[in-house]
Amino acid sequence: MNDFIYRQHIQHSDIGAIADIVKSSGFFSAEEIEIALELAEEKLTQPHDCSYQFVFAEDNKRVVGYTCYGLIPATHSSYDIYWIAVLKEMRSKGLGKLLMAETEKIIRSSGGRQVYVETSSRHQYQPTHGFYESCGYQKEAFLKNFYHEGDGKIIYAKTL
Repeated sequence: MNDFIYRQHIQHSDIGAIADIVKSSGFFSAEEIEIALELAEEKLTQPHDCSYQFVFAEDNKRVVGYTCYGLIPATHSSYDIYWIAVLKEMRSKGLGKLLMAETEKIIRSSGGRQVYVETSSRHQYQPTHGFYESCGYQKEAFLKNFYHEGDGKIIYAKTL
């Protein structure tokens, strides 16, 4: 499972790969999928002005997972991980943890010390909560009814 190749440079073909990955999860709405694609397109069209960064995991030249992250504006060493997703067929095989570790390594080498991730509080996201906790993230905040009635936002944090 450690035979993945990681790269940070985004390519035009990554747009389709990102669409496949986020659609395969079954978790994300059409609007959320559109946002994931918009972030990647922004990085492609404005590579030097865009604050979004990416890490892609490839298996035999096929993108099977990715993260999108960035330095939080007005901070010196705090980063958000906006997206971490792997193809449905690759779940529960350790790729997510490897991808998270690679992303954290890059953040640390850029001077990052604090990393934040956020997710929905809906029951369907219990595996996501467990994933973040297994990667060493701790719940820092809960915002009730953030996304809509009955769906709050959980913010997790980790010090690198």
